[in-house]
Amino acid sequence: MGLTKSEIFTPSQNELAGIAKVLGHPARIAILQEIIKSKSCICGDLVQEVGLAQPTISQHLKELKNIGLIKGDIEGTRVCYCINTEKWAAVKQLFHSFLDTHIPNKDECC
Repeated sequence: MGLTKSEIFTPSQNELAGIAKVLGHPARIAILQEIIKSKSCICGDLVQEVGLAQPTISQHLKELKNIGLIKGDIEGTRVCYCINTEKWAAVKQLFHSFLDTHIPNKDECC
């Protein structure tokens, strides 16, 4: 059998692309910003703050949790979410390494 498309790329390339895909939705950026703004775990306040329906918020939270950017704790009948600071630092470094790549000046290129 042939290789899947992801197998021809490095683990770093696949990880960066996967994270970028999840972060590519403005609702997820808004959710992350709200969690960061709260400076603690956030429990159920996202529907009012972000302005989306609970099932939609839950789906976005699931995607953010799947890549490890947030973690959730069950408190009674609700789940509280906070930023996974270790993963946040790793993602920050991954994007920094990628975006810090030297780009030649016009004079150095065609």
